[in-house]
Amino acid sequence: RSPWGDELLNICMNAKHHKRVPSPEDKLYEECIPWKDNACCTLTTSWEAHLDVSPLYNFSLFHCGLLMPGCRKHFIQAICFYECSPNLGPWIQPVGSLGWEVAPSGQGERVVNVPLCQEDCEEWWEDCRMSYTCKSNWRGGWDWSQGKNRCPKGAQCLPFSHYFPTPADLCEKTWSNSFKASPERRNSGRCLQKWFEPAQGNPNVAVARLFASEFLEVLFQ
Repeated sequence: RSPWGDELLNICMNAKHHKRVPSPEDKLYEECIPWKDNACCTLTTSWEAHLDVSPLYNFSLFHCGLLMPGCRKHFIQAICFYECSPNLGPWIQPVGSLGWEVAPSGQGERVVNVPLCQEDCEEWWEDCRMSYTCKSNWRGGWDWSQGKNRCPKGAQCLPFSHYFPTPADLCEKTWSNSFKASPERRNSGRCLQKWFEPAQGNPNVAVARLFASEFLEVLFQ
């Protein structure tokens, strides 16, 4: 991609399930509805994001038994945000640019350090404290021998707070720094919300524009 500000705005990453360009989707499913006016995901992707073992990546959130409903909802919102948002341009990077990563099939790009608002990380962490997992980094290291992710040998199922002692740990470690815990709060104009009330419009559009312009300023100093 060329590093010009507008090229970072209103785009979809080159990834397995994303559309080439964002467009309206009037029937997105449940937690993906906020993006219906302008989405990088299709109806099918939004539906699959909600399944217990999502065919998007054959990934089960229930690798340590049931998640609390509130916790599951946050993860589905995060998946919708990742798959549907056209406002992640300033944080898109080629897969493998970090040096250690093997690209999943069809995945040319990913996001790195998307600044999630402080409340988003805090509420996510609070609602997941009573749920269980066996790993802090969910992007790799699973046992895939039976087709879906299972805990690797010797990994203990323990409360989320063991693997993620702070809200920032949960936001940042789960998908190996795809998200960053921002110190900024919602409506500050300096952080992204992983979910928002559709009727109130998408607050992330202006945030992406701000970060794109700051990116250009650094580039041309």
